[in-house]
Amino acid sequence: MKKIGFLSFGHWTPSPQSGTRSAADALLQSIDLAVAAEELGADGAYFRVHHFARQLSSPFPLLAAIGAKTRSIEIGTGVIDMRYENPLYMAEDAGAADLIAGGRLQLGISRGSPEQVIDGWRYFGYQPAESENESDMARRHTEVLLDVLRGEGFAKPNPQPMFPNPPGLLRPEPFSEGLRERIWWGAGSNATAVWAAQRGMNLQSSTLKDDETGEPFHIQQAKQIRAYREAWAQAGHSRTPRVSVSRSIFALMDNRDRAYFGASSNDSDKVGFLDEKTRAIFGRSYAAEPEKLIEQLKQDEAIAEADTLLLTIPNQLGVDYNVHVIEAILKHVAPAMGWRN
Repeated sequence: MKKIGFLSFGHWTPSPQSGTRSAADALLQSIDLAVAAEELGADGAYFRVHHFARQLSSPFPLLAAIGAKTRSIEIGTGVIDMRYENPLYMAEDAGAADLIAGGRLQLGISRGSPEQVIDGWRYFGYQPAESENESDMARRHTEVLLDVLRGEGFAKPNPQPMFPNPPGLLRPEPFSEGLRERIWWGAGSNATAVWAAQRGMNLQSSTLKDDETGEPFHIQQAKQIRAYREAWAQAGHSRTPRVSVSRSIFALMDNRDRAYFGASSNDSDKVGFLDEKTRAIFGRSYAAEPEKLIEQLKQDEAIAEADTLLLTIPNQLGVDYNVHVIEAILKHVAPAMGWRN
C-alpha cells in the first residue's frame, strides 16, 4: 500500500494557451483540485514554492484555505526554501494552517533550488552569518524552526503585559501539537538525506538529485532512501519515518493524453548542472497505456522504497484535465501495482 498525492508547481502565464492565466487562477484552481482529489480518494495535495516567479510562492494562505474546504486529504509543500524564511513567523503560520486543517499539514522544506534571481533571499532580509554559506543559513533556519516546534517556552514575558500570560516562558502561538513530526526535508544528496534523518525529519526526494554515482536515477534515489533509513535507525528515533518520491506519470487513456504526452521525449534520465559545481541527474517521465505503464513502474526501485508517491501534474492544463490524470492512476495503475486494494 502506498499514499498517492499530487504535486503542483502552480505555474501561471497570461498566454492564451494556458488554462491558468493569473496568480488568482493558480491559487483558486489549486483549491478546487485539492477538493476534487480528495473526492477521488487521493491522499495528498502538495505544492511547490518558488519566489520571484509566476508560480505559487506564499503557501500558508493556500494551505489554510484548502484545509478549510477539505476533511481528510493531507496538505503539504514540496518544498519551501528555508533561505527565505523567518523560522518563528513560519512556526506561527504553519501552526495556524495545521489547526485549520485539523492536523493534516505535511510541511516539506529544504535548502532550495536555483532561483529566478541572484541571491533572492537577500531581498527578503536574510544573509549568511560570518563563515556561513547560503546552504548553512537554510539549515540554521531549519534548526530554529524544529526547536520552536517542540512547543517549549523560551521568551521572557513582560511583567506588565497587555493581556494575562500563562505561567512560565512563552512560545509563538498558535502551537499545533504533532506538527514537529510532520516536517519533511527535500534532500538533493545522500549527505543531506542523512542530515535530515539525524534530526528526525521525514524525507522528500524529487525528480532530480545530485549525480553521485553515474547510475540510473531511480537506483541512486533508492540508495539515498536506504542511507536515510539507516541513519534514522542509528539516531534511535522512536517513530517510523515517512519517505516520498515525486514522478511525472501519465496513463494514456484517450486522444487528449496521447496528444499531450504520447510523443514525450522525457522517457530517459538526463544529466545537467544546477550550478557551476553541482552535477545533477533528472529522472525520466512515464507516459504509456496502463498495461505498459505498470510494467515500467515495477522496475523503478525508488518508488518501491517509498511509502508516498507524489504525481507531478501539468497544472496549466486546468482542473478537469488534472482530475482525469490523477483518476487514471488511482483506478487503472495503482491497484495493479499493489498501491490500492
